[in-house]
Amino acid sequence: MLRYLPIVVELALLVYCLIDCIQTEAGAERNLNKTVWIFIIILIPIAGPVAWLVAGRPTKQGAGRSVPWPSTQTAGFPEYERPAPPRGPDDDPEFLAGIARKEQAEHERLLAEWEAQLREREARLRPPSDDDEGTRPADEDKRPADS
Repeated sequence: MLRYLPIVVELALLVYCLIDCIQTEAGAERNLNKTVWIFIIILIPIAGPVAWLVAGRPTKQGAGRSVPWPSTQTAGFPEYERPAPPRGPDDDPEFLAGIARKEQAEHERLLAEWEAQLREREARLRPPSDDDEGTRPADEDKRPADS
């Protein structure tokens, strides 16, 4: 059983490095062309895959991988074709502006009603006085001016 371990390790390393090299974006690999790296990984038993891991694999900074198949993050849609996520009413500025306009109109209407009610109550509570033009008796207007 122990004598098969190097063969299993070699095959696992070969498969891993070959798949990693094939999935690497063209131009992102280091030092050699992608096709040359594939041949090195396949033809040189242990050193080829190790060389890919050490000298050919892209670094994390340059590995902005955009694989040709969908990832689970985008659920099958490229970023520019992905439908916008559903927005709740609290996130929609047009909806919020409409609510604000309705609330403002309702607020203005209530204020106008309250002011009218307040004026009416004040008019009822105020005793009629001589200074009010609308409440002046008719005979006061006919008084002589010299008194």
